[in-house]
Amino acid sequence: MRKIIGSVLLGLGAFLLVGALLASFWVPGQVKKTPLDVDSTTRLDGTADKLNPETGDLETIPVKATSVTRADADRSDDEVIVWVNTTCLVIDEGDVPDCVDDKDPQKRLVSASEDVFATDRVTAMSVNGQYLTAEEKEGLVNKFPFDTEKKTYPYWDSMLDAPVDATYEGTEEIDGLEVYKFHILVENEQAEVVEGTDGVYSQDKYIYVEPLTGAIVNQTQHEVRVLEDGTKILDLDLGFTDEQVSTGAKESKDNADKIRLLTETVPLVGYIAGGLALLIGLVLVLTSRKKNAA
Repeated sequence: MRKIIGSVLLGLGAFLLVGALLASFWVPGQVKKTPLDVDSTTRLDGTADKLNPETGDLETIPVKATSVTRADADRSDDEVIVWVNTTCLVIDEGDVPDCVDDKDPQKRLVSASEDVFATDRVTAMSVNGQYLTAEEKEGLVNKFPFDTEKKTYPYWDSMLDAPVDATYEGTEEIDGLEVYKFHILVENEQAEVVEGTDGVYSQDKYIYVEPLTGAIVNQTQHEVRVLEDGTKILDLDLGFTDEQVSTGAKESKDNADKIRLLTETVPLVGYIAGGLALLIGLVLVLTSRKKNAA
């Protein structure tokens, strides 16, 4: 009987140890990869000092922005994910929808754009070449890498058509979730501030990242656009809505917990339980042989 139980425990222990090894070395490469079914909507709100072309004066208006990001699974593969992003910024007055067109009778549209880009599913860095016919990009675009580090990353700036530094500035908590704080600062750079019109552009942005998943939990930005003659045409303060921050923190925590379960808890339990099963099984088999020999 001892021999039978011992043999079963030896088999169970071996199975658990193999599972623990897989969870340690193979599973992380599978779960720390951006899924191909992402379909997310991000909402922001704030205020903007916008130039009124009729009066020539700056008017302070409440604004809201909606950014929809979807993965194009048909154009993606095991290594690279292709994204389609649409962003709309509107004057937040009355019962305004997420976006309006340029023929809106109340003239509530501030800006609207669509972008297609590709990123590595692990590092989140831009990928060009065969995946895109659109504008090439460099650096991070819409998220940070899995296992984000406390360092400076290149982050794409669409106004400059170039990457800028996202500098790590510390660790904070949002709704009990630990996040890394990154700072992007662009000061008085030449750019196309309005389609077909050059000027000077500045950006002061903070991005709060859940480090295990690389998800952006919160973002605030202060953007200024000035014409070459010194006329300010836009002074924008924008950030994630409170509801967006709360939802993002919860989703990021849930996703991080799942990854830790599969890559930390499961291997640990497997190593401990597998080791004990092997040890007890070996003892039972050896003592059974000694008893039979006696």
